Amino acid sequence: MNNSKSPIVIAIAAVSGGGKTTVTKLLNEKLVNSKTLFFDDYDFDGPDDMHKWVEDGADYNEWDLFPFIMDLKTLLSEPLEYIVLDFPFAYKHSQTSRLIDYAVFIDTPLDIALARRIIRDYQNSLMKDVLFDTEIYLDRGRSAYLEMLKTIKPNSDIVVDGTLQVSEIVSTIYEKIKGKNNKR
Repeated sequence: MNNSKSPIVIAIAAVSGGGKTTVTKLLNEKLVNSKTLFFDDYDFDGPDDMHKWVEDGADYNEWDLFPFIMDLKTLLSEPLEYIVLDFPFAYKHSQTSRLIDYAVFIDTPLDIALARRIIRDYQNSLMKDVLFDTEIYLDRGRSAYLEMLKTIKPNSDIVVDGTLQVSEIVSTIYEKIKGKNNKR
């Protein structure tokens, strides 16, 4: 057990539908003595219009992440080895960046991520709802996806191919984190 050091914080980022939540859960199961935090479990104050936010330069610090940060700080005081975050901002938010040891980006092609979102979010919906969401994605949403590829991916410590099987993605992250920790 890692009693003398703070837990190692691993942030998992990807576009919506890119596999963040699934990978976070499975990586947490594989790591010894770890806990998770999920971005989507919080209701954050942030930009109302994502498209305008991206057009204006995508300042990640516009997001008030106070509850998430407080929960992360609480976990950092626990005798854990690891904390795994389902967290799309990686190092781009100034208040969280100093708390993260490793940023992982799951590089999932946008068509696969969109297909996963449709499967995940619209299983019991009308086709008109699916078409409406797809139109919004084409008109405005795609820019947010591209923003992540432009800023989050290049600033990540580990980039994993999002077309791999989930078990392969988790194993790749696990091996790289374990390898880097052995060098600490």
